[in-house]
Amino acid sequence: MGLPALVAVLGAALWAVALVGAQLACVDAARAGARAAARGEPAEEVRAAAALSAPRGAGITVSIAGEMARVTISVEVRPNWGPMLPPVHVEASASAATEPGVIDLSGRSPEDGVP
Repeated sequence: MGLPALVAVLGAALWAVALVGAQLACVDAARAGARAAARGEPAEEVRAAAALSAPRGAGITVSIAGEMARVTISVEVRPNWGPMLPPVHVEASASAATEPGVIDLSGRSPEDGVP
């Protein structure tokens, strides 16, 4: 009687470890993307830098507004051993101050002088 309970606890622990791993991968990917965006890299290169660390199938959102670059990584994580279980949404974002001269994607130019 104790064996099924032990298997259930082990499964839950493995699922928690997989979720934490996906969260850490999203954080690393968001940081890498934010650093690339803050340097003024093109959007394709920012997404490529973030995709290197992001979990498979992750969505990557890049925005530069004012003096801040922000990258958000989101993914739906589903256990390999339980395809009937609902997916869990994991998301992480990172921001970095942009280097001088980086183009503002909010529609203003750096010469406008508007904060």
